[in-house]
Amino acid sequence: MTLIDVSGERFHVETAGPEGAPPLILAHSLGCTLHMWDEVVPLFARERRVIRYDARGHGQSAAPDQVYAMGDLGRDVLAIMDRLGLDRADFCGLSLGGMVGQWLALNAPQRLTRLVLSNTTAHAGPARFWDQRIRAVRRDGVEPITDSVIDSWFTPEFRAAAPGRVAEVRAMVAGTKPAGYMGTSAAMRDMDFRGDLPSIRTGTLVIVSEADRSTPPAWGEAIAAAVPGARLERLAGGHLSAIEQPQAFAKIVSAFLG
Repeated sequence: MTLIDVSGERFHVETAGPEGAPPLILAHSLGCTLHMWDEVVPLFARERRVIRYDARGHGQSAAPDQVYAMGDLGRDVLAIMDRLGLDRADFCGLSLGGMVGQWLALNAPQRLTRLVLSNTTAHAGPARFWDQRIRAVRRDGVEPITDSVIDSWFTPEFRAAAPGRVAEVRAMVAGTKPAGYMGTSAAMRDMDFRGDLPSIRTGTLVIVSEADRSTPPAWGEAIAAAVPGARLERLAGGHLSAIEQPQAFAKIVSAFLG
């Protein structure tokens, strides 16, 4: 584990793969940690320098008790890149990570080589849903909502086939600091990139999963239709496609990155 200081805040960052290889940054979902990527890191690290990190509010990274904005999460990525000496990198974000990727493409396109947006959306639904979620976490913590989150993320088939991995992801969610979960939920509540997507010029791949109940395929399809030249790919399985379909996920992403 590597803890780095970014503007007085601590971030957990891990790297893998050959030094000097093309850099690929991986950004995880709400309620997860960098270990969401465990299945695919060895596949990417054969030919890339893979950088993954715990997002603000998650894992071993800083979790200030305040409302976050998507710009805060995007600027964290830029600061991590600066600390690692990366002028540009490929970026792959899933769910929350894909929202961060959209912010980067709109606000710091010069720092991106290519962009992968997986199982994500440009608008995360009505504010009242997130306000209810924030109130519930403020009142009772993250644990009471964890089972419903996990149920919406994984297909029944995967839950039956890989109960150990599902339990690991459940522990990630349940272990998320309430301040971090609430702050990030506010960022997702307030995000709306729908009108801005046509201005993205970074080469973009959008991945959807046919059985994704958290970010249904139509949401990703709308991103792909709006971003000029974006490529759309489909996978079987549920929301956390990098876990349910790691080989297929890595194959699609690697082919796009070249």
